[in-house]
Amino acid sequence: MRIVVVGNGMAGARVATELSTMDVTVLGAENHQAYNRILLSSVLAGKHRPHDISIVSGSAGGKARLGVTVTSIDRAAHAVTTDSGERHEYDHLVLATGSRAIVPPLPGLDEALTFRTLDDCQRILERMHGAGTALVLGGGLLGLEAARGLAGRGLKVDVVHAVGHLMERQLDPSASRVLERTLTDLGITVHLNASAVAAGADRLVLADGRVLSADLVVVACGVRPETGLALEAGLKVARGIVVDERLRTSDRRISAIGDCAQVGDEVSGLVAPAWEQARVVARQLTGIEPLAVYSPPAPVTRLKAAGIDLAAMGSLHTEDSDDTDDTEDLYFQDISSGTYARLVIRNERVAGAVMLGDNPSVGKVIQLFDRKLPVPLDRRSLLLGRSLDGGSLEVDSPALMPAAATVCQCNSVTKGALVNCWRSGQRMLAEVVERTRATTGCGSCRDTVEGIMDWLARGEAA
Repeated sequence: MRIVVVGNGMAGARVATELSTMDVTVLGAENHQAYNRILLSSVLAGKHRPHDISIVSGSAGGKARLGVTVTSIDRAAHAVTTDSGERHEYDHLVLATGSRAIVPPLPGLDEALTFRTLDDCQRILERMHGAGTALVLGGGLLGLEAARGLAGRGLKVDVVHAVGHLMERQLDPSASRVLERTLTDLGITVHLNASAVAAGADRLVLADGRVLSADLVVVACGVRPETGLALEAGLKVARGIVVDERLRTSDRRISAIGDCAQVGDEVSGLVAPAWEQARVVARQLTGIEPLAVYSPPAPVTRLKAAGIDLAAMGSLHTEDSDDTDDTEDLYFQDISSGTYARLVIRNERVAGAVMLGDNPSVGKVIQLFDRKLPVPLDRRSLLLGRSLDGGSLEVDSPALMPAAATVCQCNSVTKGALVNCWRSGQRMLAEVVERTRATTGCGSCRDTVEGIMDWLARGEAA
């Protein structure tokens, strides 16, 4: 079977790796090898160099083509054509075209820098030489990642956000206030309810008449699924490329995965669903599980940068409850320490949560949410990581974690998988990472993976 993958991002590279024993050709528009987009803010901050975030992939047995843009799909002839005029025939086509940065239609904003790709990141780094200040337009996850990266280089950063609180899709106003204080301590000033009406390479003009100036302006207002190729080919497109539960488009010879794919009413934009979609399509095409169905994982958003540790999951909207629901809404905040925890518990399960700051119970909360398990009677232990008697709750102790507990959300790696890896002889972190892919997504699980390995080593020594 000839398989063509359009897109060499995190989704495209992953499905190609899963299909590496087959006849696969990957066509990537970027000139770079596949890289971990989640770590771009670390490149901005200087914690990683560009080549450090490359994704090592056995994709396509050497048939990965870089800097190649697919311009059309001939569904009748089962072939794609590139900008160089090359034609690649397929038996099955996988669209992993990703998404593109949203640039608001403001006068002068085309002079600003976007923050989405490695090329974007490198352009920002070039402009950063000699710069002391920066403006970031957008206070969502992407904007805050950009702001933290710039601040990590010593720049004074202002974030301009049109909404009344930060990361409004994931946080409530109270969590936003705590996060705003944390950002202030990191040298980042936040302007809320601040609509930009015009811009330039070094300024933003706000609706209230203020003009904010800086050495550079970075646009990070979110992303939009890249659907143009699919639309021109006559595939069904709404917000994204519409797919069914088997990730098939309206043409059964074509699948779509990652940021460009719309499952039901949802376009994910997160790495864990993209990699799970890649796994499902690979199992279908290899014949391991021809009828494999995609079940969206429970979304957990992480923002983990120097000085910021945030996890958000589920829904905080208590008005969604009906008369038959038993709903609790619990929260704790300490602005001075940058700590905030909120739990919405519905019918004894975590329906939504925000955990900001140094909270030892965050791993436990994610496990309960991910596996839909009953919450403990001691609710305070989840909010504060401490039991009612004042003692520390060992929620992250490997001995207390069930084998089915998910350790790496991005790659759906369980504690049991890590233990099995250890028992089969992989005793070094690099070996475990290569076999399970744990830590290769957002990287926030690295401490937990290392802790499990240390626990296994201590047990063996005893």
